[in-house]
Amino acid sequence: MADGTSGALMPAAFIGHGSPMNALETNRYTESWHAFGESVPKPTAILVVSAHWYINATAVTAMPRPRTIHDFYGFPQALFDVEYPAPGMPEMAKEISDIVEPTWVGADLDSWGIDHGTWSVLVHAFPQADIPVVQLSINADKGLDYHLELGAKLAPLRERGVLIVGSGNVVHNLGGMNPRLAEDGYDWAQRFDEEAKARMADDPTEVARLDGHQDYRLAVPTPDHFLPLLYLAGLAGAARTGTDVLIDGYAYGSLSMTAYTLGMDSPLPAPANGSSTMSLPADVPIDDTNI
Repeated sequence: MADGTSGALMPAAFIGHGSPMNALETNRYTESWHAFGESVPKPTAILVVSAHWYINATAVTAMPRPRTIHDFYGFPQALFDVEYPAPGMPEMAKEISDIVEPTWVGADLDSWGIDHGTWSVLVHAFPQADIPVVQLSINADKGLDYHLELGAKLAPLRERGVLIVGSGNVVHNLGGMNPRLAEDGYDWAQRFDEEAKARMADDPTEVARLDGHQDYRLAVPTPDHFLPLLYLAGLAGAARTGTDVLIDGYAYGSLSMTAYTLGMDSPLPAPANGSSTMSLPADVPIDDTNI
């Protein structure tokens, strides 16, 4: 793969992953994820903070062969048939635990694996599934600053060739989704997303103050999809630099698909495919799909 880094540091990213159907589709978002994967040096491992491993503890997957988790409902069988057979890296659990001391991090040997917040992106970015993948859980009991600071503590992993990826959505309000707004965002969604962009460009650590934004409650009715952004913000703060927008856009009024990169030498080319519409289940309420 091409060298897309600045110095010796592995780049990092936050991906707005949207519908799990993106795993099967080709659109401007999935093309950008593919381009990102092609542009970074081959990582020694990939550490993903996914919105869908949201529990009451901080833990790291530590199994040698993590299972592919199909943690959603109502989608076509073809999506449930997707497997992402990447190896794990059990030794990384101790490495992460040592790096972030005194923060406690548990080793998960058998309860989790690779969820769709991770594999729906990686099937495009690293389709060969030959790079070890480890997930870091989101501790639901902790506030925004905890996640920002934990992201900063992970910075030494970039020096060791580990690609750190947050996967969620900056704006994620399933109850507000409108099928008639397939590629558009409500005014409040756009205001919040644009303010996040400004902070991620100028002083990423300030995204932890977005809970005071007028549209926070609509944009972030639950924090699970927003918190992965704070890990990239923490890494950017540790590097004393801003981030770049990889791709942006909106889906169904109340989802922001904005993705960010850190440490890339130059912007990636714009995706050639103009479509950004994502498929959704026709007969299951969106609130029940777990996207």
